[in-house]
This record gives sequence, C-alpha cells and structure tokens, in this order.
Amino acid sequence: MVDPKTLKYKNVTISGLPGAGSSTLGLSLSRVLGWEYFSGGDFMRRYAVKRGLYDQRKRAHHSAAVYSGKFDRRVDYRQRETLQKKEGKILDSWLSGFMAQGLVKVLKILVFCNKDSLRVDRLVNRDNTSVEEAKKHMFERERDNFSKWSRMYKKEWDEWLPAKTRGARKGNWLNFHHPGLYDLVIDTYAVSKEKSLKLTLDALGYK
Repeated sequence: MVDPKTLKYKNVTISGLPGAGSSTLGLSLSRVLGWEYFSGGDFMRRYAVKRGLYDQRKRAHHSAAVYSGKFDRRVDYRQRETLQKKEGKILDSWLSGFMAQGLVKVLKILVFCNKDSLRVDRLVNRDNTSVEEAKKHMFERERDNFSKWSRMYKKEWDEWLPAKTRGARKGNWLNFHHPGLYDLVIDTYAVSKEKSLKLTLDALGYK
C-alpha cells in the first residue's frame, strides 16, 4: 500500500453519472495504490436487495427513490466521516465529491462522458439490456436522484459551498456535478482509461 503521507492527498472521491467511468477509474487506482475502494452504488444495491426493495434479477441499478431519505443521509454522512477520520480510501459515488466539500487532503474527481450515446452503450454492455431500456432507465434515475438530493441537501449546499458556486444549478436541481466543486475533471469520451489514471496519479503527486 502506498503511504498517503507521501502524496498530496490522503483520500480520493470519484463522482460521475452512470456510464461515465467512475468505477473503472476507482478500481484501477485501487490496484496501483493498494487503497481500499468503496462503491456507493454497489453498497446501496446490496442493501436494497437485502431489504426486498429491489429485484436482484434485474441488472440495471435502481434509483435512490427506493429507500428513505434518512437512510440515504446516514450513508452519505458516513462517507464524509470516513474522509475526515481515515486515510487511503477511494470513495466512488454520485455524491462523494459533494460530501467532501470543505474537507482537507481529499482529491475530489469528477468524471463525465461528453457523449450520452457512449454512456448508453456502456450501460447496455454492463447491464445486458436494450438501448431503449438503458436510455430510459438512465435519464429517469438521474431525474429521481437529483430531485431527491436537491431537497435533502439544500442546507448543506448553502453551508459547505463557497458563494461563487452556490448558484450552480441544472434546471430545477442543485448541480452536484458542477466542475467548480472538484479538483480534477475528466471527460472519459476524450480521454482513455489509461490517461484518466495517469491524470489522477499526477494530481496525487504519485511518482
């Protein structure tokens, strides 16, 4: 394991929409550094299946609407606590970068794909589904999640973010993936997975 004290940051968050490549980057980074990788999506999926909130025979991931805001908040704040108290962690979730706002020594990465058709293609291959189903599910999930979280985290948004980014919105939602909230922004449509990893290691100061 690479000692976090030898790098510029002690923890990493990776945020991005489905199909953007956050898990690919997170797992690759974990292999290089030997740091623990946590996928918020996988964790929530296991929880939903265990509680009977989601049919495990379905391959497509569910939206945050299937569980309570109280549970959602508890999981998100646990990520924030992990980033504050521990080191050598890679947290991959839609809101991990937002939950790291105001914390020191955390490299906040946003990955995005500047071509929705490529994201859809990636989800078709990941979930073994049709193009039409993947596209419908992808956009409905984004709408449901960001709508819910915009209501839940308005207070934190105003408290944690600097004034210049508080007005960042995406339609009626708070823009949790605004580039101004992140230290490193990577377009996985324009950049290969190998280059994405190198950009991240360079930002960490890894030699």
